[in-house]
Amino acid sequence: MQTRKLGNSNLEVSAIGLGCMGMSFGYGPAADKQEMISVIRSAVDRGITFFDTAVKQSRSPSASRRMWT
Repeated sequence: MQTRKLGNSNLEVSAIGLGCMGMSFGYGPAADKQEMISVIRSAVDRGITFFDTAVKQSRSPSASRRMWT
């Protein structure tokens, strides 16, 4: 698995990552917990070390109020 340097640190993460937002919310009801654990374990077994857990951000006025108030 190829890696990339993370920012200005000496940390390296896999060049391929796994987006995790939809595992618990964001795209409708949360996915099955055991199934998502299996997905994460499978990713680790394949060398994935970058897991994007960021919450989706939007530029809409209501989203801005929620993020900054």
